[in-house]
Amino acid sequence: MTQTPAPRSRCTCFVLRKLTRRVTQTYDRALAGAGLTITQYSLLAHLSRQPGRSISALAESMGMDRTTLVRTLQPVVAAGWARHGSTSAGHAAEMALTAAGAAKLRAAKPLWQRAQRELDALLGSGRIAALHALADESLDALKPKEPA
Repeated sequence: MTQTPAPRSRCTCFVLRKLTRRVTQTYDRALAGAGLTITQYSLLAHLSRQPGRSISALAESMGMDRTTLVRTLQPVVAAGWARHGSTSAGHAAEMALTAAGAAKLRAAKPLWQRAQRELDALLGSGRIAALHALADESLDALKPKEPA
């Protein structure tokens, strides 16, 4: 007779959020010297790699809610690191990294790299690789289903 596994006593969401808060704190401490948070750094990096995307497309590629991305964009645009591109009739505004944003990203990259190295030293490269693999597999398994 096959036994059903006992229900988990810990909330998976809480455990993951606690982990991501600790990881975020590591990056935020490192990036504070550049005046950025990890969320802002990630946004600038995405804009650098994927210029000319609409807010909706950028939110999708970052795995964020559109409204959360808009809130994250506000201080970045206000600081002059990104801007809304021009729109034509029926087309969404495109986001673009400004020259100031590119300079901010370049200045912050060594700080981001330091946070990467710190986490690698604390967790070990094998554990980091396993964490990335598990996260990628989990993201794929939890991907929203396409409507039929």
